[in-house]
Amino acid sequence: MGNPEAQVGANDLPLAGWRIIVSRAKKQASVLAEGLRAQGACVLEIPFIEIRPPRSSKMMDDALRLISEYEWLILTSVNGVEALFARMRMLSIPPSALAHLKFAAIGPATRAAIERQGFAVEITPQQYIAEAVVEALADQVRGKRVLLWRAKIARDVIPRELRKLGAHLDVVEAYQTVTPKSSRDQLRAALRSSVERPDAITFTSSSTVRNYVSLLAIRSGKSKLLSGVLNISIGPVTSATLREYDLNVDVQAEQYTIPGLIEALVRRAGQGKRRSS
Repeated sequence: MGNPEAQVGANDLPLAGWRIIVSRAKKQASVLAEGLRAQGACVLEIPFIEIRPPRSSKMMDDALRLISEYEWLILTSVNGVEALFARMRMLSIPPSALAHLKFAAIGPATRAAIERQGFAVEITPQQYIAEAVVEALADQVRGKRVLLWRAKIARDVIPRELRKLGAHLDVVEAYQTVTPKSSRDQLRAALRSSVERPDAITFTSSSTVRNYVSLLAIRSGKSKLLSGVLNISIGPVTSATLREYDLNVDVQAEQYTIPGLIEALVRRAGQGKRRSS
């Protein structure tokens, strides 16, 4: 038998009794999953995305061999940072080759990943979305050579708008996100279960939304299979993708970060609303 006092404490946590699906890639899920568990939630880790290297490394290799010609490097995810330094190691390019660059990061997690590599970050926008990156760089990139290091599938806001502002910008596909087919049966089983059916599903990118729909092979977000399950969005871009698929946005983080997402869900739990309207 467990400690009764510890059990009472667990039941007093804000997400006690909540069953939540974390849809991030396996490698990235732990921070969100652990944060939700710390608030008392029962977490099901069912990845809706899988991170893989690009089919060809030629774009990365060509850019890295010309890295001395760039003045700015924009990184839009931790995955991109990891892909950058992994490829540099593969090509035996020392970190000092990046010393002349100014770095821009889309958010605090990406900034922290860059800083762990020993580099300072010049710009991290107040809002962690592509439009804010453009605004923050607007008066600094005219006539400059800029390298954008990102996923294969991504919004075109940054390259389109920075080129309009006069930047000479190149885009490198550093990794790709794919749908993990192995999650299909687990996800469907959870949604159909009377015991494991989730109260909420977290969405941390547009890719998690698109792949969720693909895994379920549903035509509409109004499917009875999804009835009552809360959709928790990390920010406005992800929310827009949910709406594209006719899925409710029941909770959206005010700060577009993992801690912000957890905080928003705790706030919703405090309202006593465990089901989508």
